[in-house]
Amino acid sequence: MTHRTKKLLTLDKRHLWHPFTQMREWEKNNQLIIERGNGVYLFDTNGKKYIDGISSLWVTVHGHRKKELNQAINAQLKKIAHSTLLGLANVPAIELANELVKVAPKGLNKVFYSDDGSTAVEIALKIAFQYWQQKGSRGKGQGARRKTKFITLKNAYHGDTIGSVSVGGIDLFHKMYRPLLFKSIKVTPGDIKELENVLKKRHRKIAAMIVEPLVQAAAGMLIQPKGYLKAVRRLCTKYNVLLIIDEVATGFGRTGKMFACEHEGVRPDLMCVAKGLTGGYLPVAATLTTNKVFSAFLGQPEENKTFFHGHTFTGNPLGCAAALASLKIFKKEKLLNNVNKNIKLLAKKLPLFFSLPSVREIRQCGFMVGIELSGKTGLGHQVILEARKRGAILRPLGNVLVLMPPLSISPKELRQLLKTTYVSIETATPGVL
Repeated sequence: MTHRTKKLLTLDKRHLWHPFTQMREWEKNNQLIIERGNGVYLFDTNGKKYIDGISSLWVTVHGHRKKELNQAINAQLKKIAHSTLLGLANVPAIELANELVKVAPKGLNKVFYSDDGSTAVEIALKIAFQYWQQKGSRGKGQGARRKTKFITLKNAYHGDTIGSVSVGGIDLFHKMYRPLLFKSIKVTPGDIKELENVLKKRHRKIAAMIVEPLVQAAAGMLIQPKGYLKAVRRLCTKYNVLLIIDEVATGFGRTGKMFACEHEGVRPDLMCVAKGLTGGYLPVAATLTTNKVFSAFLGQPEENKTFFHGHTFTGNPLGCAAALASLKIFKKEKLLNNVNKNIKLLAKKLPLFFSLPSVREIRQCGFMVGIELSGKTGLGHQVILEARKRGAILRPLGNVLVLMPPLSISPKELRQLLKTTYVSIETATPGVL
């Protein structure tokens, strides 16, 4: 360990409060400090190299230090780093909105920017709520004002702001904050009969349903049955309930298509995107919606139909420039072709992990993988420590190991990541039944 690393570790433990981290445990051990990246690799302050097996928390699409992204940000820096969207517009924000509408499911024509996935969801919830209140504001459809409830899936995760936690369902993350939350209606993922029963009885009070499409990522890569999302769309339409699809984790190629809802031909009323939007470079998120929803917010100033929500860095020009460059790379490099080849490679190699006694289940949705281990609590953490020794960064969700490398990873690099993961599980869990 270098002298510089020791100094940085001391300062980290003295001042930094890390997310989702028990800091008493953090202080007991020396931690990795990442200094730079290149392609699918990260390098720590001691110069050691690691495959980024989780895309720096599911955001890095094209790898680190991607030339085109760096150039786009540098070019924008020579013009302006930030300008507010409150009362003004800026070039990259306009151009990005236009490009997002092109790649999004048809009919999502309006783009509202924010900073991250949680805020994109928060915005969608507020839009859905306000939409119904204003639908009944002129004496017609007064019952719309009663539509204030939200349906969400059990074990859902939509972020950490109060609204997004209210529609979440992971007790480990959310139960502490229950006194602060509004109550949502929770249904079993995949159970379309249960959903229809709820909608039949309560649709007059339900504003929207929010769904992570195809896979509940933070819940441990839980896969929904084929056709479930399409059935959800049909029922929401039938019972006049808005559908919010949270593509924060699944969007921008993670499932083999640009957006997961495309697999079942579903167009939501609102769609939340973030994470991979800028290629993993800068915090930009967006909530997309239809002209129908947008039109409910149009009126005279004195009617107060304005959507009173905004963020200081909404539509930040640097972030939007990076996102524009990222979308161009998707086209130029035909990235989804590479992703789908690697999805097939995963499907071929992952069954080999069942030869390990500790592997309980493997769940794959496109380029999103969860390997569930059986055994004592903390087993997943032991495995990721073994992986670090062998040059790979993984992150567990309890005893579920998540594999979500950059979409740009080569087949050779992917094989190496799988080999490292296999050996790490084998070493950390000898003889586990």
